[in-house]
Amino acid sequence: MSQVYDAIVVGARCGGSPTAMLLARKGHRVLLVDRATFPSDTVSTHVIHAPGMAALARWGLDGQLAATGCPPIRTYRFDFGPFTISGQPQAIDGVDVAYCPRRTILDTMLVHAAADAGVDVREGFSVDEILVESGTVVGVRGHDAGGQTVTERATMVIGADGRNSMVAKAVTPEEYRTKPAVGPAMYSYWSGVGSAGFDVVVRDGFGMAAFPTHDDLTLVILGLQPDAFAVARHDPDGALEQALGAAPDLGEQVRSGKREERFRTAAGLSGYFRRPFGPGWALVGDAGYHLHPITAQGITDAFLDAELLADALDATFGGHSAFDEAMAGYQQARDDRVAAMYEMTFDFAQLAPPPPELAQLLGAVARSQSAMDDFASVQAGTLPIPEFFDPANVGRIMEAAGAAH
Repeated sequence: MSQVYDAIVVGARCGGSPTAMLLARKGHRVLLVDRATFPSDTVSTHVIHAPGMAALARWGLDGQLAATGCPPIRTYRFDFGPFTISGQPQAIDGVDVAYCPRRTILDTMLVHAAADAGVDVREGFSVDEILVESGTVVGVRGHDAGGQTVTERATMVIGADGRNSMVAKAVTPEEYRTKPAVGPAMYSYWSGVGSAGFDVVVRDGFGMAAFPTHDDLTLVILGLQPDAFAVARHDPDGALEQALGAAPDLGEQVRSGKREERFRTAAGLSGYFRRPFGPGWALVGDAGYHLHPITAQGITDAFLDAELLADALDATFGGHSAFDEAMAGYQQARDDRVAAMYEMTFDFAQLAPPPPELAQLLGAVARSQSAMDDFASVQAGTLPIPEFFDPANVGRIMEAAGAAH
């Protein structure tokens, strides 16, 4: 006989495992399924900015991540060519550090945390069908690693299964504020580079980044415009070497090391917001909202969305709020939190020179350590974008730069 759960969560990575864990901690009966078995890798920017680390701290998991040997990141550095901005982000909820963990380690930690909270975790479980009765999602049908067909029912089915979400395809939610795909990227891991911070290089036509990760490796990412990417896929080492030649500082670092793994690619990087709820279903993480990875916000966004969704569902399961009211609040809170970063990210992802006014402002920022720290805080998500770009603040930065000059 199928058992009835409060929630079935489809997808056990950065959106799904935390959502399942938080619901279970609130006393709800949760099934978490994923076709992968963990440890399992996935294409990712890896970075957890300070707001995401603050979430891990609230969940009691930050110490576990630190204990894996992943090096902390406290400095953000942006090489724009004519000038470099290097700063330390301000803290949020007492947290001022970022990490760039391998997903084999992070996702496994999150799955174990969900199981420890009492979640029924089933790895190697493939969902074949989202069950819908009279317009309401009521469960899933799938098969386990042995091929046995299994049907499970729940009050709520949550899609945490990424951009190509099966749950989203089944319920066809409204999409809005969409952006066309831009800035495809490739990445791999190097030994012997010695990167210690969030290092970004921005040039006309491409962008690069290097972040320290587990096992004394450095994640090196190259983002290109679509035409250049189509060529680079056939010669990724040559494309990277060409980019490194235009960025001497990072080029020297990377050339001193050795590539240890194959290149991975990420393309089709469009942007969208999806209505994240309906009768018997909800979406979290990339299944509900996706922005370009150039600002590395995805994991942090998934963590914070998981908290919002768990709170909204807990309110409805407990009879404290009507479903539509609580879930509309989840959608609004999600959209409000990410709106400015979403727009700024897709501007950056064009990989084009900044407009003259922005270039002038960034040049002024580079002359003031406090302004550089604020710019780093914007990128880390600990200083609201509208606050940084407020005309009064921009005026102070420009005035200070003029005096320094």
